[in-house]
Amino acid sequence: MMFKKEIIRLDEVDSTNAYIGRIETKHDLDMLVVVARHQTAGKGQGANTWESETGKNLLMSILVHPKHVAANRQFVLSMAGALAIAESLIPLIGEVKLKWPNDVYWHDGKISGTLIENRLSGGMVKDCIFGIGINVNQTNFRSNAPNPISVANITSHETDIDELLSDILKNMEVYLNMIDRGEYEIVSQIYHNRLYRLNELHRFSDASGVFDAVISGVGDDGRLIMIDIEGKERRYAFKEVNYII
Repeated sequence: MMFKKEIIRLDEVDSTNAYIGRIETKHDLDMLVVVARHQTAGKGQGANTWESETGKNLLMSILVHPKHVAANRQFVLSMAGALAIAESLIPLIGEVKLKWPNDVYWHDGKISGTLIENRLSGGMVKDCIFGIGINVNQTNFRSNAPNPISVANITSHETDIDELLSDILKNMEVYLNMIDRGEYEIVSQIYHNRLYRLNELHRFSDASGVFDAVISGVGDDGRLIMIDIEGKERRYAFKEVNYII
């Protein structure tokens, strides 16, 4: 299915997610995209903010209306969004990985993050907003984020942000169409093929302290599944476990 979409470009906004929330009822579209050169209150996960120099990075939100996605399977949308970004970055910087739940990593550096807001109705996902930040042409980062990296850091030259946006939207359509066709397991398999630290022994921490474990996968409910060195299975919801990098 070809998506009926509109792209709105802004010089400055509080956050693209908030802006979409204010205007979405005026638009009858399959995909509404808001892109900003600068955000005054851009959000990361939880209480985090997203650092970005004006005009240097890709800051956007995408509103879509998934078909037939049950609330207990909504993580498939997170997988799809992360994959769309990853596959758009690979031609520019080579191999990337997806750090659960939906960050894009180049080696151990974070190049992209996504904040997803799903609205439910009758046990189904009615609307999904992907709030996406991608480090493209910024080369110096001043915040206390531990491991940011950009396309320009990797390639030593600037990238056309509009071309990257176009590629992401094309890939997003591909994955959303797969979801509309019920191809959840295919999306999940592709996601797992790119999962950061999958089947590798690494150190993590949770509320009880530091431990060593192997990531064995991600459940349909979006929980991270690990096996620790004592052979015990551990399952974590978002923000319940930290990677030690």
